[in-house]
Amino acid sequence: MKLKILPPTLRKNKRYIAIDVISESPLTKDDLVIAIWDACIRFKGELETSNFNLWLMRFYDINDSEDYYHYKAVIKCQRGFENQIRASLCVLTKYKNNSIAINSLGLSGTISSAISKFIEN
Repeated sequence: MKLKILPPTLRKNKRYIAIDVISESPLTKDDLVIAIWDACIRFKGELETSNFNLWLMRFYDINDSEDYYHYKAVIKCQRGFENQIRASLCVLTKYKNNSIAINSLGLSGTISSAISKFIEN
C-alpha cells in the first residue's frame, strides 16, 4: 500500500531563521545542532521544544578573523514559534566550557531568500 502525501493545506507552515554564530573554539555542524537543541530545551522545556520542528538546513564556515571562529547558518522551524526560538538562542552563552554567541540575522519564508538576504552579504 502506497502512503499518501498530505495536501499543502494540511501541512505545517515553515519559516527559516538565519543566524550568526561566534565562538572561541571551532564548531562542527553536529556541535551547533546539539547547542541549539540544548538551548531550546533548557529555556522552553521538552514539551514546547517538540512543537518547534527545528532543523539545521545550511551551515557556513566564515574565516574572517584570527581571534574567534565565525559561522552562519539557516534553521528551519514551524511558523508561530520564531520568537521563542530566537529568545532561546540568545540565552545560550557557553557550549563545552567555551563562550559562544548566537545572533539572529533575520526571518524568511524560503531558504533561498534567507541565504540571499542574510548570508551572502
